[in-house]
Amino acid sequence: MMHPVIQEENTGCAIASCAAIAHLSYQQMKDIANSIGIYADDPSLWSDTRAIKNLLAQLGIPIVEEKKIFSRWDKLPDCALLAIKWHSIAELSFWHWVVFTRQAGQPYILDSNAGLKHNLRTDFGRIKPKWFIEIVR
Repeated sequence: MMHPVIQEENTGCAIASCAAIAHLSYQQMKDIANSIGIYADDPSLWSDTRAIKNLLAQLGIPIVEEKKIFSRWDKLPDCALLAIKWHSIAELSFWHWVVFTRQAGQPYILDSNAGLKHNLRTDFGRIKPKWFIEIVR
């Protein structure tokens, strides 16, 4: 079963999301990311998909390469990285990474945001995904 990993840096949602998928701690994932030139404060982690795809590849976690537009919760695969809180600044897109998982038939969001009371979320009506990257299990 996957568990939420809390981001230890304001901009560490990609690292925390990958840590949750790989069943590693935030620090373990951060060390792996840093070893391949990926850092939490790099805007490409929340404005481009290449860095997070490279990190997942480094871990040997297969993905479906093409991002897919979100349509409905019941149409998501059993594991996916979701881009939520999507917004644009100076024509550059930004978002917050979270993990969607279905465990024993029950859907959850693993949200790394340290400010949340509960990081295992089921309040789907409040979460507005833009698109997702499927994790192949």
